[in-house]
Amino acid sequence: MNVIEKILAAHSGKKEVKPGQIVDVTIDCRVARDFGGANVVKNLLDNGLTLDDPSKTYFTFDCNPGGSDQKYAENQHFCRRYARENDIRVYDINSGIGTHLAIDEGLILPGGTFVSTDSHANIMGAIGAFGQGMGDQDIAAVWAKGSAWFKVPKSVKIVFTGERPANISAKDIVLNMLNTFGANQLLGYSVELYGDPINKLTLDERITISSMGTEMGAIIVLFTPTDEIVQTLENLHGKKVTPVFADDDAVYDKVINLDISTFVPMVAKPGHPDDDIDIEAVKKVKIDSAFIGSCTNGRIQDLEQAAKVLEGKKVAPGVVLKIVPSTDEVWQEALDKGYIKVFKEAGALVSNAGCAGCAAGQVGQNGPKEITVSTGNRNFSGKQGKGYVYLTSPAVVAASAVAGYITTDDDVPEKPAEFKPLGDEELKPVKKHKESGKRETVAEGRVWIISKDNIDTDMIFHNRYLTITNIDEMGQYTFDNLEGYEDFAKKAQPGDIVITGKNFGAGSSRQQAVDCFKSLGISCILAESYGAIYERNAINAAFPILTYDPELLQKLEITSGDRLKIDFISGKIVNVSKSKSGYTEPFSDVQAQIYKRGGLLV
Repeated sequence: MNVIEKILAAHSGKKEVKPGQIVDVTIDCRVARDFGGANVVKNLLDNGLTLDDPSKTYFTFDCNPGGSDQKYAENQHFCRRYARENDIRVYDINSGIGTHLAIDEGLILPGGTFVSTDSHANIMGAIGAFGQGMGDQDIAAVWAKGSAWFKVPKSVKIVFTGERPANISAKDIVLNMLNTFGANQLLGYSVELYGDPINKLTLDERITISSMGTEMGAIIVLFTPTDEIVQTLENLHGKKVTPVFADDDAVYDKVINLDISTFVPMVAKPGHPDDDIDIEAVKKVKIDSAFIGSCTNGRIQDLEQAAKVLEGKKVAPGVVLKIVPSTDEVWQEALDKGYIKVFKEAGALVSNAGCAGCAAGQVGQNGPKEITVSTGNRNFSGKQGKGYVYLTSPAVVAASAVAGYITTDDDVPEKPAEFKPLGDEELKPVKKHKESGKRETVAEGRVWIISKDNIDTDMIFHNRYLTITNIDEMGQYTFDNLEGYEDFAKKAQPGDIVITGKNFGAGSSRQQAVDCFKSLGISCILAESYGAIYERNAINAAFPILTYDPELLQKLEITSGDRLKIDFISGKIVNVSKSKSGYTEPFSDVQAQIYKRGGLLV
């Protein structure tokens, strides 16, 4: 077996597991964050459920340290009250990012299993552990039962060859990977990385790469810990570390070789983490702000790289630089090493530890038309604000903040670029002119064809609405961040069916991106493929989703506005409007069982 198969077999009481097999997996560490935690608790209370094991259960308040939003503050306090009553440890607003805390404090060890309401829980691949982001219902079920069903994924083995260029950071490595594989070529795979360049990576560098497995559509990006990594982990938390290794004859769906010597410094252009380009192509692009932090680049090694660039320099006039360490321990180490002083003297804003702009709850957000360089993992439209976000490494962000435009750390000008009046029409004064029962397994409805791939959860249900817990309020916001479909919620009718492309629901673990369709009365979604977390959320919420082959649309001559009839159990699809029929993949046994019950928690 390979690494993922060994971990899942060990935690499901089986001697071996195979790709496609569905197994019930015991979870070693179970986490809910501040914005998802309140819904997790609500699911438990509403369904009369209690905790399986409080000693393995945690809250981490990393999205909005300080509760600067009233709803966040309310949710955090609600979770604290529940924690007191149930002896749950809370890593509160002074602690930092939950996934990093879990690694540093030994809540999860190599070979272990971890789930969280954080869609980047697969960051645990950095230490050779299995981690998954889940929706609120999923986490509630794990808290109550101690385990979760998983489909054993197929695995890809990527072997790195060549010599790593001196100017290639860990962020460059993962951006080059995204440039190679895009957002869905590794969709649904467990990915294992090997080769001499991989063996030389530090823990912080591995965290950077694993944290963006979600952006590649992968279930997880796994590293096998070296002796040095084992020692690093044991020094952090004092617990004995025993890595899991793939067998010599382990089976992989694909084996891919990558020559790291061909990698170049890269940035991801605004809108998509996989829209990557050689940094030379965007050099001199004027910026408004810069951000260093997130679960991808908030470790001490990241801050060290930034400090080396910023020491003795100043942030360019008019540019805002925000820096957020990943954990309080990293913050303290940065203080002890003098990095915080360097940042402050350079003119940066340094915040307390946390997720920052990625979660819309702390510093790091930008405004409309604002151009930002960021070390985050996502730059979906609206994700880190309403402006434009380029993703890159800490050294490049720091250098760009000093230059006032995108540049590399070896090409920082003596005199920074300055802002000049551009005659912006938007800023000129304008004269205003006055002016219940058995669940049906067959759906029938009008078709919406949305011919787009990689529709992410921010497009489906934007993060500014994440504090909404009432499903009745969610429908009105469906697709209001998807270009061309902003009025979808107003035009949709109960029973409508949505047909879309690959990797639908990529991105965050938010349950609302499923529930908003239920709120509108949408009867079914057909997609070529789904984001892994989104697929789980839909199945567990008893919301009908099916996959289809694009040829089926042609065969049935389906166009927007047609009326379809779909049998979820048989997979039969009838284009009522054109009297044509065919078959697609029906519900799996697990999906059918959950659907007929009315949901995972029923």
